[in-house]
Amino acid sequence: MSKYSKKLKATRSFKLNAYPTDVTDEIDQTLAKQELKNLRKELAKLQDVMYAHNRYNVLICLQGMDTAGKDSLIREVFEEFNVRGVEVKSFKTPTTLELQHDYLWRHYVNLPPKGKFGVFNRTHYENVLVTRVHPEYLLNENIPGIEKVSDISANFWKLRYGQIKNFEKHLTENKTIVFKFYLHLSKEEQKQRLLRRLEKEKHNWKFSPGDLKERELWDQYMEYYEQAIQATSKPNAPWYIIPSDNKEVSRYLVAKILWEVLSNYKDIRYPELDEDIQEQLKFYKKQLENG
Repeated sequence: MSKYSKKLKATRSFKLNAYPTDVTDEIDQTLAKQELKNLRKELAKLQDVMYAHNRYNVLICLQGMDTAGKDSLIREVFEEFNVRGVEVKSFKTPTTLELQHDYLWRHYVNLPPKGKFGVFNRTHYENVLVTRVHPEYLLNENIPGIEKVSDISANFWKLRYGQIKNFEKHLTENKTIVFKFYLHLSKEEQKQRLLRRLEKEKHNWKFSPGDLKERELWDQYMEYYEQAIQATSKPNAPWYIIPSDNKEVSRYLVAKILWEVLSNYKDIRYPELDEDIQEQLKFYKKQLENG
């Protein structure tokens, strides 16, 4: 396993700026693209076995700033998957119904069933990221004791980190395999990607003026990402920091991590046929051939 695919051991000294956003000097882009083709075929085979085995489910959480490449990563990494075996959910502004429940409810009801992969494009971590940058959003949750932004204490966020860790602990204890990927993008690369959205007509639809407003809050987002990752990267549900200035490399690294971890689950296999049916296979085959 490469240094870019190790589980993050978060410490109090963890800093995002200590991790590179571009590693193309170490990982060749062309080679990464070719290796991804091989890896996604192997992952697709494994997914087929996992679907038949029907014991584990896999939750893949993708976080990153706007333009980090979440959508295209999902498209490319899971291209070979049978559609019955993977479910993708994008979490946007909570709906009226979702706000009638606690903040984790909408994530829980969208978890993948046994035998399937679930991909969360933006995740339950939005509740300690976007809401920290924009604490006024919390007022929509109608939380007792929080009537105004000044009612939100530092302890409130510690409590949320604890709730998220308990949520993930519950999942992994019940045999959900959890991956958490932070797509680590530089501010300069984001600038270039936003410019391409403006310059290329076919990408204009992706641009929103709100992207520029959020970009102005870059430093705040980095601070809260650091705190969230530091507080919640645990052995049962670790974070992986993925260099993402080059999309080919980031896709390859995510696929590589998925394959390396999942292929170690040696108990995932096709179910064995009942002994009585096995003994009668030749008879059933002959019956069909003569039918």
